[in-house]
Amino acid sequence: MDYKPAPFDASKIILSPEISELREMLARNAHENWAHLRMTDGWRYGPARDDARKEHPGLIPFEQLPESEREYDRQTALETIKTLLALGYTIEPPTSRNPSAVEQSFTAAANAPGGVLQLLKDPAQQDLAALQILWRGHDPTVWARDAQAYNLAAERILKLGEPLFGFDVASEGIQHFPKNVRLRQLLALALARSGAVESANSILAGLYEAGHRDEETLGLLARTHKDLAREMPSASEATHHLLRAYEYYVQAYKATAGYWSGINAATLALILDKRGEAGALAREVAAQCRTQLAQAESPVDRYWLLSTLGEAALLLEDLPEAESWYRQAVELGRGNWGNLQSTRHNALLLMKHLRGDDDFVDRIFEFPSVVVFVGHMVDRPNRPTPRFAPQMESDVKRAIGQRLKERNAGFGYASVACGSDILFHEAILERNGESHIVLPYEKSFFIEDSVDIAGSPEWVTRCNAILARAMQVQEAAKRSQICGRVSYIFANLLLHGLASVHAGHLETKLVPMAVWDGKPGDGPDGTAGTVERWQKLGLDIDVIDLQEILSRQSPIVVSNAAASGAHVARRSSETTPEFASEIRGLLFADAHGFSELSDEQVPRFVQHFLGLAGRLASESSNQPLMKNTWGDGLYFVFASVGEAGQFALDLRDAVGKTDWPSKGLPNINLRIGLHAGPVYSCTDPVTLRPSYIGANVSRAARIEPITPAGQVYASQAFAALAAAEDVQEFRCDYVGQTSMAKNYGTFPTYVVRRRSAAVLNI
Repeated sequence: MDYKPAPFDASKIILSPEISELREMLARNAHENWAHLRMTDGWRYGPARDDARKEHPGLIPFEQLPESEREYDRQTALETIKTLLALGYTIEPPTSRNPSAVEQSFTAAANAPGGVLQLLKDPAQQDLAALQILWRGHDPTVWARDAQAYNLAAERILKLGEPLFGFDVASEGIQHFPKNVRLRQLLALALARSGAVESANSILAGLYEAGHRDEETLGLLARTHKDLAREMPSASEATHHLLRAYEYYVQAYKATAGYWSGINAATLALILDKRGEAGALAREVAAQCRTQLAQAESPVDRYWLLSTLGEAALLLEDLPEAESWYRQAVELGRGNWGNLQSTRHNALLLMKHLRGDDDFVDRIFEFPSVVVFVGHMVDRPNRPTPRFAPQMESDVKRAIGQRLKERNAGFGYASVACGSDILFHEAILERNGESHIVLPYEKSFFIEDSVDIAGSPEWVTRCNAILARAMQVQEAAKRSQICGRVSYIFANLLLHGLASVHAGHLETKLVPMAVWDGKPGDGPDGTAGTVERWQKLGLDIDVIDLQEILSRQSPIVVSNAAASGAHVARRSSETTPEFASEIRGLLFADAHGFSELSDEQVPRFVQHFLGLAGRLASESSNQPLMKNTWGDGLYFVFASVGEAGQFALDLRDAVGKTDWPSKGLPNINLRIGLHAGPVYSCTDPVTLRPSYIGANVSRAARIEPITPAGQVYASQAFAALAAAEDVQEFRCDYVGQTSMAKNYGTFPTYVVRRRSAAVLNI
């Protein structure tokens, strides 16, 4: 059969971030429809496909599928969306201002008697988009009839990894049902996941004191104490919280015999040097898990049972048995890096306290490395002095492929210019790895400037093919006017930072790699400038020597080089000396509860609250370049993300430690949002003072309104630049995809915390 698939060519279609979000919804729905049809036809779950018995391993929830299968569904959904757009159809996301007919119908059904519970129990309505529509149009008076509506909604949302959204739902539910135990548990879980661990601990401690000793309350309470232990500045304080965590896990295990509580108690017993208790608990848990493993059908249940058996064997210092269980877990969880990382992290933690060989864990959990890449573009036609001539392409690609193999690369971060970038992504994808792409500005302009310049349309085709297969594509600047070198510098910083964050999350190696001729560049935005920045950070750079490859081919290359030409020019910027584009850290903050102040309290607020902020801005070692206020709002601009983050934490702490009632004010708390990116610096023609404006300023202003009181939240760009700058004073922990204020879209969000010295290995 001579069949050659010929799908519709939609490679040139560019998707907006909002429409790209449909990919996950459609992928999940496609799987749900497939599973529904199979089950209607009599199929059921089985560990291996068996047509005679009608068993299939894929009949599990979308979230439990291996990552490779989920990505297959996502790619199918993505191509469907692109094909519709290529055929001339339009897709417009719904907004709260103009609800679509579907959304209006959905909202009406939800607010009908019994409708909300029916929708929340429907598996087809459990994706994030459906829950967001449901919440936007919900009628609190209808939901207030039954606490189960809030419980189900918050549970679904938290399961999807959205703690801030879950907090909003649980908070409103608590107003109507203040004594509902499940709502209080969910509120605590949302707080813990969003960084407010002390608040979560307080809620759970209240439940415990009220006599609620179920596994959920005890387990969550133990978790918050374990999280608090990581933040303690002294070993004695950390040990205090670990002891509390251990006690609560033991209570939960004795009350419920849940293996999850038992293995956590055993691990903490080892950390606290209670080796006898650790061994006894590990033996009990192992016996339970063997019994349950024989009955478990779900791959996710089997994975956690296998990994728990590995952890129990490690606690008992039986390395051969631990290796056997762990290898079975690794095989079952292949591709699900989140679960594997959690298991690997616990195994490494145990080996440290057992004073064992870390190589034992690394041999079992062979995590691929994360590679951040830069490299020269292929020469334009008639370049006078060859650097990367087209004839060198096969040798360069072979060298990249060999280095990726040696480094066990599985995740690649790079731009996608013609030449080295494209060869790098092709090599990563040939290894079945993930490609992550950052463009300095809009795709269409970038292709014109950096891809369609080598005299061969093949580079554009290859670029589009990579973009279509990439796991993630970001544009560093959303406005083509802020271009030039600053966008390239920002894009390279984002690449490095995003790769660093990814490597840190997986606890695997970050490999900076460059295809470089070893010569100085003409600015900080190119390959040489990036390599120089990496060198200043002390990174071990894997350099593929372009000059050495050129020297091997020099007779051929030089003979084909002509006598005229020029290097690639960056897209010119429309900035002028009066409007210079600079990368800056941006801070927006406001005082929670300001609107409730009386007229008599406003002067005190100005004197004490704004006075405190003003003094800190003047005396801090992290002074802002610009500062402004309006009402209770603060807007500061900093030279770097490191300065912005440290100042934000200092400001939050200063406000939190102040005795506001003694100053005639209610207790005041701050919400602080941080962002970073290219902005215009200029002189404000009204105030005649220095100012910073641009799209990134608007983006920064959208983060503060969704930040919980007393917290500092940051954008992904801020977190990435903090990682790229190797900031040590604080860390940025991911808290989920968050809907920004004023329908600005949904973006990854991070909580900013001080980085305290690790006083205990936990």
